[in-house]
Amino acid sequence: MQLPVIIAENGGYDAPELVQNLKVELETGNSSAGLDMVTGEIGCMQQMGVTECYRSKEQALFSASEASEMIIRVDDIVKCAPRQRNRQ
Repeated sequence: MQLPVIIAENGGYDAPELVQNLKVELETGNSSAGLDMVTGEIGCMQQMGVTECYRSKEQALFSASEASEMIIRVDDIVKCAPRQRNRQ
């Protein structure tokens, strides 16, 4: 919950109180709750039009799996490196 604290502090609001209220809303099952920086209260993110794009999450997951696959491949190549020959 570090990001809501930073956002509330940057907005000039009472960060501990706002974040505590946000935690209460989220624990009661209100998954669309978030900080309304216009009013300084807890608001519904869906009503305010603040949503995350599914495609960006999907792309991040895809990129992470590709990166881990490349790390494993490079690790296998390093393990299978040819042994050094003695030049005489």
